[in-house]
Amino acid sequence: MRLFTLPVQANERDIDSNGHVNNIVYVQWMQEVAIAHSDAVGCTAATHAAGCTWVARSHHIEYLRPAFAGDRIRLETWVVDATRKSSSPRRYRMVRESDGAVLARGETLWVFVDVASGRPRSIPAEVIDCFEVVPPDQEP
Repeated sequence: MRLFTLPVQANERDIDSNGHVNNIVYVQWMQEVAIAHSDAVGCTAATHAAGCTWVARSHHIEYLRPAFAGDRIRLETWVVDATRKSSSPRRYRMVRESDGAVLARGETLWVFVDVASGRPRSIPAEVIDCFEVVPPDQEP
C-alpha cells in the first residue's frame, strides 16, 4: 500500500484561541495516520515480533490553510525512503474534503529502536518490506 488515507473530522476540542485547529492537533493526526498505516500493512506486528518500536526523531510541518471545527479532513501518508540503516522518513498531507484544499504538509523521521536496549537498530527486511516506497517523482 503506497498511499494510505484516514478520514478525520475536526471538532471543538481541536480549536485554539485563534478559532482554528491547533498546531499540535496536526502532530497528533500525523501520528494517528502513521500508526493506522503501519497496522494495516503488518508493520506493527513485524516490529513487535522483532522486539522493537518506532520513535519519532523529528517532525516538520508546513501549515498552508486553517482548518475549522466540523471540517472533514483526509490524512494521507506514505514512506519515501527505505534505504537508511535504522530510520525511515514518512510524509503526510492533510486535505480538506469539501474543497480539496491542502491544509498542511509534513514529514517525520522515524527511528527503529530495540525495546530492551533503547538503542537504534537496523531495520530488518520483514519490517521495511511491509511498505511500498513512494519515489519523489510520484509523491502526491
